[in-house]
Amino acid sequence: MIDSPLPRPGDPPVTAALVEEHGLSPEEYARIVRILGREATFTELGVFSAMWSEHCGYKNSKRLLRLLPTEAPWVIQGPGENAGVIDAGDGYALAFKIESHNHPSAVEPYQGAATGIGGILRDVFTMGARPVATLNSLHFGDLDHPHVRYLFGGVVRGIGDYGNCVGIPSTGGEVQFDRGYRDNPIVNAMCLGLMRREDLIRGTAEGVGNTLMAVGARTGRDGIHGATFASEELSEGDDVSSRPQVQVGDPFTEKLLLEASLELIASGHIVGIQDMGAAGLTSSGAEMAGRSGTGVEMEVAQVPVREEGMTPYEILLSESQERMLVVAAAGREEAVREILEKWELEAATIGRVTASGAFRVLENGAPVADIPALPLTEGCPTYERPGEEGEEVRALRTMDISPHVKPPGALEDAFLQVTGSPTVASKQWVYEQYDTTVRANSIERPGGDAGVIRIPGTRRGIAATTDCNGRHTWLNPRVGAMGAVAEAARNVACTGAVPRAITNCLNFGSPLKPQIMHQFREAVLGMRDACAFLETPVTGGNVSFYNETDGKAVYPTPVIGMVGVLDDLEKLVRHPFRNDGDAILLLGNNTGELGGSEYLYVLHDLVAGEPPPVDLAAERQLQRCIVALATEGRVRSAHDVSSGGLAVTLTECCLGRPRAGGGLGATVRLDDPIPATALLFGEDHGRIVVSCAPGDAGAVARTAAGFGVPCARIGAVTTPSSPLVIEMAQESLRIPLAALRAQHFGAIPGIMNRTGTSQTG
Repeated sequence: MIDSPLPRPGDPPVTAALVEEHGLSPEEYARIVRILGREATFTELGVFSAMWSEHCGYKNSKRLLRLLPTEAPWVIQGPGENAGVIDAGDGYALAFKIESHNHPSAVEPYQGAATGIGGILRDVFTMGARPVATLNSLHFGDLDHPHVRYLFGGVVRGIGDYGNCVGIPSTGGEVQFDRGYRDNPIVNAMCLGLMRREDLIRGTAEGVGNTLMAVGARTGRDGIHGATFASEELSEGDDVSSRPQVQVGDPFTEKLLLEASLELIASGHIVGIQDMGAAGLTSSGAEMAGRSGTGVEMEVAQVPVREEGMTPYEILLSESQERMLVVAAAGREEAVREILEKWELEAATIGRVTASGAFRVLENGAPVADIPALPLTEGCPTYERPGEEGEEVRALRTMDISPHVKPPGALEDAFLQVTGSPTVASKQWVYEQYDTTVRANSIERPGGDAGVIRIPGTRRGIAATTDCNGRHTWLNPRVGAMGAVAEAARNVACTGAVPRAITNCLNFGSPLKPQIMHQFREAVLGMRDACAFLETPVTGGNVSFYNETDGKAVYPTPVIGMVGVLDDLEKLVRHPFRNDGDAILLLGNNTGELGGSEYLYVLHDLVAGEPPPVDLAAERQLQRCIVALATEGRVRSAHDVSSGGLAVTLTECCLGRPRAGGGLGATVRLDDPIPATALLFGEDHGRIVVSCAPGDAGAVARTAAGFGVPCARIGAVTTPSSPLVIEMAQESLRIPLAALRAQHFGAIPGIMNRTGTSQTG
């Protein structure tokens, strides 16, 4: 008979207060006692606390997440693994995933963002895929606040330094600024990886008697209880007190671990591998056993540590970076060590796979934890919390915004203010700190609708983007989430790629509050409808709750990471106008939707109104139309209309890349019977601005008609010395490109270069 764990000398007794401190309710602890048939030890309490946290167990979201569509003929691996995988053609598979690192970035922005990149890289290469690109979705408060500039500067440096050191290009993403994120930034990182289909490996602990090995960096005390930390709201002073729960990254070790892991997978010496991410050794061991229906037994005294006197509790829950749990085939341990030694990394035998179905931990042979594995993973309690819309947001959504349609000053001034707003202005200051071309497969760099990378040895490419408008989702969560999916798919389609699947990162406040749960439920339903209609299933993702400080939550921000496949890179379409004299056409209809717009925020300091509705049938036809036009070679540029409306889209099409003196002018005529501000700044969905050779305009219109997509010829591209001219029924604008360039490319550098911005809070 196997001995049950006994209280460990020096460990505190498990009391009601200690249970509460670990984020578990009395009812949940009673459930733990029933599972174990006895009181839990301190170590076991820590294990349950991590595995039943929202971050690991999804206990307040899992029931709703099951509503999302997850299957399609091109989906190879859906939710439940380290990353989702789809077929990319020509025998290749694409692994991709997005994760949050919001809480760590709020208290230690540099390391919080850096380790977020490290973690998402490991999620991808543990599937057997080589990381080929990263993207991010960053949401911060207004940059006029010094502490926001400190957070923003630290996060950008952290992302850039870690990714650049590992040698993975950053090919795209989004950055938005709004007071709704002042105290809690949203820092989401996405990674893409390529592999041959036959190289796919999963995080399983199969084969009774096979060996568990800890691979990579040694275990320290940094990041202990990081999963639980990510499952609670912040309060004043947490920027100091929570620093020990923020991990410290080492990108040079990560690079070695990446290469060693891929070599291990190719060698055939291992049967499973998993990142020691959230909850560290606990989650990796329990999840690998749970997926396989096996058990694991580990000896913590054999785990390589970098600090003396570490307890089993600390070793199991540490989230030290750059570590893997590997299941080696019995008898292949020495071969595994040889590969790791080649890459100057450690590989220590710490246990074995068992038939017990238990997560069992020993300290010098004495049991300190013995828990059935499935209750730790599949047995996590799930809840369906009550939801009710908040009165504040209902009042703002139904507000009459018509008095704010007229700008407070001249229309030209409004145009320059909106196009120079940090949310819609060029993010050159950000992405020039990232290496965007390393590995020489970046075809479309940041600044366009989607990043594009080449699949080596083929004519194919992968397009990817991240999108979410938090204002829209706050005002109407279902419509806002639906719009995030639609915009992401539209961005990918604008390159000529077919949108294929999404990964999501759902950033919300506390699910224990009815108004937050209402937001979450409605957003999931909006994603469900959009993904099903657009045939872009969900292959995985992350839920990040408790993004609050002192009870004030961020906007609901369900970030969509969309990927698509481009069959022929010769057909790639970019966003800038290309040739003087080209025709400019608008696909889709203008309706002048100003609710939740950048215009209202910048000119009237207001977030209100009904956000733009989403016609999914029209979106699907529009996306199919633009892909067909790209395949036919009919369009020379394509750019979707989103934040900032036509004003921003036309500005970006004219200016192109941020080079001195670059860009082309344009003359545009808009005859819609809509007020000029709504016509210029409305953020209506379902629109794309394209340009083509003048002789191809008729063919573009005929293709659009075949898809049932409205198409209007609205103008022509002019010379580099020409201004952007926009003529409307009642007003007209004539704005020199130099003025646009100064606003659009100078907005963020001008703010970040203020005295004491990105160094002090």
